[in-house]
Amino acid sequence: MNRPLSASSRVAHIQALRCFFSDLMTWEWMIPRFDPRRTFQCPRSISALRMPKPRIIAEDIWAKLLWAGLNLTYEDMAQPKGQNTKRHPLELFRALSLVWLFAGLRSDEIRRLRVGCVRWNFAKQGKSEEQSVCLLEVPANKTGGPYTKPVHRAVGEAIEEWQKIRPVTKAISDKKTGECADLLFVNRGRPLGRFIVNHTVIPVLCRKAGVPERDARGSITSHRARSTIATQLYNAKQPMLLFALKEWLGHRRLESTQWYAKVTPDKLTEAYLDARYFERNVAVVQVLLDRAAIENGAAARGETYKYVHLGHGYCANPYWAQCVHRIACQRCEFYLPGDSAKAQALEANAHNLKLLEQIPVTETERQTLEGDRKVLQKLIGPVTLQSERP
Repeated sequence: MNRPLSASSRVAHIQALRCFFSDLMTWEWMIPRFDPRRTFQCPRSISALRMPKPRIIAEDIWAKLLWAGLNLTYEDMAQPKGQNTKRHPLELFRALSLVWLFAGLRSDEIRRLRVGCVRWNFAKQGKSEEQSVCLLEVPANKTGGPYTKPVHRAVGEAIEEWQKIRPVTKAISDKKTGECADLLFVNRGRPLGRFIVNHTVIPVLCRKAGVPERDARGSITSHRARSTIATQLYNAKQPMLLFALKEWLGHRRLESTQWYAKVTPDKLTEAYLDARYFERNVAVVQVLLDRAAIENGAAARGETYKYVHLGHGYCANPYWAQCVHRIACQRCEFYLPGDSAKAQALEANAHNLKLLEQIPVTETERQTLEGDRKVLQKLIGPVTLQSERP
């Protein structure tokens, strides 16, 4: 097959060469003439292709999945083509779905939750009971030990409903820690399968929500919920701090959390608009065009026909946007004071055309213009309406 090697295969080939020449030099089968660790170092362009790529789920699709999980019924658990898979109790299936939708856990952590993993952080004085938060005890994961994380109260309520009808089973050995524990999600005395979330829970929720099981980023898998929840917490109106998000996800290193803390396009657009990049570099001024001078040919003969309105007067320089002395206009020969007869005639001329012109401004000019506006506003003071005068 004429297909290029994947990034992982290329990295493996480079590592094999590095190990091969390192062993030759260690066993003294060749004279050391170079450093294999530096010579066969993996290029950054290839390493970047192997970096984690969290694939978040679109917000509209995710909202429909949340609705499906909160409104799950026993009829929704039937598979198409007449194959009935209602072998799981509804309470078990609903608790499993809400843990996947709200807790942001790995599939392995979900299947290894213990009985009694729910604690309640009761609402403080002055707050309603609905504002209390559920604390979920998460078992040891692949990067660290057990930890506790806050989740929505719907998760705790669903787990408690399942624990009420959960049959008493013997302790099952945890393959990761080796200890015997009462696993939460068991059915008929056996723990749930490895692919219960990907092959059973997600298809049922997608059919309930009316969304496809694949989107532009690929199939909807169990780990994509973890990426989606972490991204939404980081991009919220009052976002979760990066260190707090690290503890919530159960990461050992902050670098792992940074792969999930991606800025959404909406958040990036809002930040770009708040920066006001265009307004900081471009100013809009009012320009008056003397129509009479244009119609009688005076403009073609080089006479002045364009006047830039400065607020306190007018500038007759046609190249005012490129003028290096725009701040000191009062000393220029092109300047017309606002109280002069010529300026008053220009304002009263009915043949003038008004338009807006955008010009680039420097940071110093922008601060000067902003300062002049504030000083003028202070001098003018509050405007007194005619009806308010005695």
